Amino acid sequence: MTVTDLEVQLSQLSPSEKAQILQTLFFDLMNTWPAIDKNPGVSGGDACIVRTRIPVWTLEGYRRLGWSETEILENFPTLRASDLPQAWAYVAAHRIEIEQALRANEEA
Repeated sequence: MTVTDLEVQLSQLSPSEKAQILQTLFFDLMNTWPAIDKNPGVSGGDACIVRTRIPVWTLEGYRRLGWSETEILENFPTLRASDLPQAWAYVAAHRIEIEQALRANEEA
């Protein structure tokens, strides 16, 4: 895929989708995740949403099951809407880590 191909695809996205892409790129380039924290004493050291014990892989698992962001926010009242774009950006940047955590949870 070329940059030109990406530009064509980007032009077809909605403004909210473009904003999500921009946010993902920003967090990836800065290699910082203000809404994500890893603490050995919380959820086995998995990446979690700050202020919570909700692992990012859990949110990704529900997203893969087809839950909308609204459904996720309704079922996890400690989450903020602003946490989800960072969670998705983290998933995109740490695919192997998230896949391993999802597999480990399925096997448990």
